[in-house]
Amino acid sequence: MGGDLVTLFLCGDVMLGRGVDQILPCPGDPALREGFVRDARDYVELAEAANGPIPRPVDFSWPWGEALPVLDEAAPAARVINLETSITCNDAFAPDKAVHYRMHPANLSCLAVAHPDVCVLANNHVLDFGRGGLEETLDTLAGAGLRTAGAGADADAARRPATVPLDAGRRLLVFSFGMPSSGIPHTWAATAARSGVNVVARPSEAAAAEIIGRVRQVKRPGDIAVASVHWGPNWGYGVTHSEAVFVRMLLDGGVDVVHGHSSHHPRSLEVHRGKLVIHGCGDFIDDYEGITGYEQYRDDLRLLYLVSVEPDTGRLHDVRITPLQARRMRLRHASTEDTRWLRALLDRIGHGFRSCAEPEPAGTITLRPS
Repeated sequence: MGGDLVTLFLCGDVMLGRGVDQILPCPGDPALREGFVRDARDYVELAEAANGPIPRPVDFSWPWGEALPVLDEAAPAARVINLETSITCNDAFAPDKAVHYRMHPANLSCLAVAHPDVCVLANNHVLDFGRGGLEETLDTLAGAGLRTAGAGADADAARRPATVPLDAGRRLLVFSFGMPSSGIPHTWAATAARSGVNVVARPSEAAAAEIIGRVRQVKRPGDIAVASVHWGPNWGYGVTHSEAVFVRMLLDGGVDVVHGHSSHHPRSLEVHRGKLVIHGCGDFIDDYEGITGYEQYRDDLRLLYLVSVEPDTGRLHDVRITPLQARRMRLRHASTEDTRWLRALLDRIGHGFRSCAEPEPAGTITLRPS
């Protein structure tokens, strides 16, 4: 990498609750209120039935597996994840939700071991255990020195970007927001008098203009602005016209990278006037092994994105993608065959890139703007 480039690690949903929490050293109450599953340990048994035994308790680094040495070798300037779980002992299950995620606060080291610089929280699980659960989540993360964006004690706090110092006096600014299309209840929206998440009703031009206004208020020359958005359905590669217009407005207005998530598998990537949009990163860590359905999307394959941009322009230099696979609730390198499948997929659903080169020796796929 050139010395003037800034490299960011981006990934999709990091879901350390439910089954993952149960294999960690300090598992919380496994009780669930799902239609068919009432005990989080059942998800561990499903994973074991599919792919073999999981030792318990595992080390805090276990769920990240081979992603950690990849990150250590790459040494990105900042690491940004979508933390899609509450961190709480609260038992106040949010009503009218089919699925609830929580991780015991004593398992926080499972998050800290990956050294995230920003945990974005504007998603459809951070209030799974009510506003009390959100407060404990925020307090636990702050107590560990972990930055957050997208949720807070009121609307101002929820909208405030996370700020990460970079070299040469530059900063990374991460603006986090979520949309009801991802399953975020409208009642979770933060207000002037109520905690919650930063909810944007829909990908409209007015919403884009409002976000651009906030970016311009705080962005200085040399800063890199990331818009991290939780949106869209769990499955499918399609991008709506309103979504396409929305992200292009953001990039034209001062955002440098759009970091989308919510889908369980990767959605399309595109380059717009030299800047990157990841419409959906796909899941990164979860407890979905052994759950059948939608196999055509290969949601067992997880992508680790290393995005390198020019800090003074925000223009994309390249995206290096390391394909991983979830096995026994741990990430391992994907096979050569699966990496070829992913490369063909990215060729098909990506826009504005040169055709994907053959994977590098470690399996990395590099995309460069055309």
